[in-house]
Amino acid sequence: MTRRATDNTKALDAFIAAKIEIDAMLERLATLSADHFETHPDEINWGHVGTLNHYRAKLREITDMAFSEGEHAE
Repeated sequence: MTRRATDNTKALDAFIAAKIEIDAMLERLATLSADHFETHPDEINWGHVGTLNHYRAKLREITDMAFSEGEHAE
């Protein structure tokens, strides 16, 4: 019995589209971080700290999944 090669063109297109979107989000985050998340040192308050900790927790979840670390460690 001969197997037919699976056409994964649609999956590849969807993968590339998702990657492009992720790259754009990462670029925007890097730009925002370089600008200290649009804050001035004299204006920093605990609200800013909480927001940044929230961002960090979400990014940690993503990196833990991507690199099999934290609760996603094998």
